[in-house]
Amino acid sequence: MKKTAVVLLSGGLDSTTVLAMAKDQGFDPYTLSFSYGQRHSVELESAQKVAESLGSTRHVVGNIDLRIFGGSALTSDIDVPKHDSADEVTTDIPSTYVPARNTIFLSFALAYAETVGAQDIFLGVNALDYSGYPDCRPEFIAAYEAMANLATKAGVEGTRLSIHTPLMEMTKAQIVTEGTRLGVDYSITSSCYDPDASGRACGHCDSCLLRLRGFEEAGLSDPIEYQAI
Repeated sequence: MKKTAVVLLSGGLDSTTVLAMAKDQGFDPYTLSFSYGQRHSVELESAQKVAESLGSTRHVVGNIDLRIFGGSALTSDIDVPKHDSADEVTTDIPSTYVPARNTIFLSFALAYAETVGAQDIFLGVNALDYSGYPDCRPEFIAAYEAMANLATKAGVEGTRLSIHTPLMEMTKAQIVTEGTRLGVDYSITSSCYDPDASGRACGHCDSCLLRLRGFEEAGLSDPIEYQAI
């Protein structure tokens, strides 16, 4: 029998690859996205397309308005930082960090997992080609997993929950290569933090630059549409 897993799905390159990997490992995926007041809400359309393309058993969208707190370029009127090259992306925590976002998202994933009988949660965090977010580090994931097994009915009754982060030690080029091997259609994904009204990627935010470099280093062309860059 297939094992059930909850997969956090933003509609971007990383989470899409993780969904493909979970499917390849024989999991029956239940996908979860969030409408949290993000300025790049076009990613929700991509997440729906990805869920359909890769065969999510059930795709749900959680509604949380993190604009009530602000504090991030993604949820308030703060300019998204732009650069000319991925080499300018540092490991300092940037203004696009959304306070406690992964803690919040994992809490919803934990509830989803309990209701569908899943013992596994997949998350597309990465500690190599990333923007320095503190909630993408392996220490955070390990701590959250330990907490999850103390805080749930399933955990108390001896059913251990595992949080999988298969991209944690992979470069963007390795992620693109693996996703391509698994047949991922990256043309339906969306990674940009500041797309235009038609959904075209800006090409200069951290996410765009790391994505573009990943495709370049993998020897492939990024199939999404960019604004003039």
